[in-house]
Amino acid sequence: MKKIVSVLLALALLLGSVAYGETLAPALTKDLVVLFTSDVHCGVEDGFGYAGLATVREQLEKSNHVLLVDNGDSIQGAPIGSLTKGLANLELMNIVGYDIATIGNHEFDYGMDRFLELAQMASFPYVSVNFTKENEPVFDPYVIKEFDGVQVAFLGVTTPNTITSSTPKYFQDENGNFIYGFLRDETGELFYSAVQSAVDSARFQGADYVVVLSHLGIEAECAPWMSTDLIANTTGIDALLDGHSHSVIAQETVKNKAGEPVLMAACGTKLAHIGYLVIGKNGKLSTGLYSWVNDLSAPELFGFENEAAAAVKAEMDGLNEQLSQVVGVSTVDLYVYDPVEKNVRLIRNTETNMGNFCADAYRAIGGADVGLVNGGGIRINIPAGEITYEDVVNLHPFGNSLCVVEATGQQILDALELSVRGVPSEVGGFLQVSGLTFEVHTYIESSVVFDENGLFKEVTGEYRVKNVKIGGEKLVLDQKYIVASSDYVLKNKGDGNVIFADCELQDYEMLLDSQIIMNYISGVLGGQIGDQYADPYGEGRIVAVSVPPVE
Repeated sequence: MKKIVSVLLALALLLGSVAYGETLAPALTKDLVVLFTSDVHCGVEDGFGYAGLATVREQLEKSNHVLLVDNGDSIQGAPIGSLTKGLANLELMNIVGYDIATIGNHEFDYGMDRFLELAQMASFPYVSVNFTKENEPVFDPYVIKEFDGVQVAFLGVTTPNTITSSTPKYFQDENGNFIYGFLRDETGELFYSAVQSAVDSARFQGADYVVVLSHLGIEAECAPWMSTDLIANTTGIDALLDGHSHSVIAQETVKNKAGEPVLMAACGTKLAHIGYLVIGKNGKLSTGLYSWVNDLSAPELFGFENEAAAAVKAEMDGLNEQLSQVVGVSTVDLYVYDPVEKNVRLIRNTETNMGNFCADAYRAIGGADVGLVNGGGIRINIPAGEITYEDVVNLHPFGNSLCVVEATGQQILDALELSVRGVPSEVGGFLQVSGLTFEVHTYIESSVVFDENGLFKEVTGEYRVKNVKIGGEKLVLDQKYIVASSDYVLKNKGDGNVIFADCELQDYEMLLDSQIIMNYISGVLGGQIGDQYADPYGEGRIVAVSVPPVE
């Protein structure tokens, strides 16, 4: 069991945090501490782990009012989630004692019916201002908690990008009509207005403080729905606790629409940090982070021994035998992240050897001319050495299935153009490729146009993608090619890619992405990934051209 320096749990909450603003709210008899997590992504043993989180809560409850909230993306991201379709994670959240949660885009990765089923099993409420079905809220937009007569409203918000960053099909009815949504429009006004109405309603109901539990993030691709956008276009919010972009923010102040300061904090991912908001008995607010430290030289250490620790151990013990199965060997390191700048995620904007390996697997197992894999679906580096089933599930944790279609050269070109719209910025829909090569002329501005739901509509200007070749031959726009990818890309409109949705299916197997990888290693590569993938940056399948060619 992991250990932690005991002084962490006795850390004075006001140390390292900056208080601001007196209020006239009723007085608390003791501080209210709102602990928050986000983007846990099944990291039940990472960082603090759920056992450590429960211990932190137990220690704080000795002298404070304490609430525990989650900002989304808790049930997906590792085998414990994918092999139980989120159930193990939800049960552990119940044991830890979460009080409130909002929804992340990855809560829907096991399908809409599964998420709604899990939400019914939760011992805590999900709140969401902007998750709707047929334009009506699915959950309450907020809950109000009362302490010593002080009422605190907690509103939930989820990025309107969820439809395309999850699987669009999950938000449609059987006729392909969108019935679920997240109040998405081009300006953000629909979203801001709904949040403002919820804030005003909570204040009318008597809320002394309004706290937003946010799965919005601060990445540019999230605009105009970034957490900072929301604050800047509303009033009445006291603090916003953010998730989605895995940012680590102990405390920032952002001006709201009236020019007033609003506290914002974010706690990263995988429980490396636990965030906190303190509403002091003196009426002051502050935020900060507990950060994971494992200092074995400290004289006073203790293990996490509680109900959560026992539950996590039981769940993991049940999975370990299956996950430890060796499925192959690699003689080279396979990269999602840059081997030099280790925090730079290459897989979403350029070629990597891991991207080539995964795309090759789809093309080979699918018997296709072209293999395509969205970079957002490829999650981890795999070092040289033995490869286990756990490695493969962590590599492709979403449970997508092999799909093979017949597509025109024009459709392939449009899919590539959609894919590279953000280069050099990251886009989860960036396609790693097999069987084809192309250039990205980054000096050309992307002219990809989306519809109101974020689905691809058309290319209105010059293509950034040029010199596409399939099997070494120039792409022919009206020729048919066999394309293998996941159902997420080819059938379910993932990342807004509707280009292949009406293509004739050649094959659609319930062969999961993890099984595709294992079959490729064992059946095609003879159990060993070798020197053909030696270069971390690939073999020139995707070439960026940053200046116009000389005429």
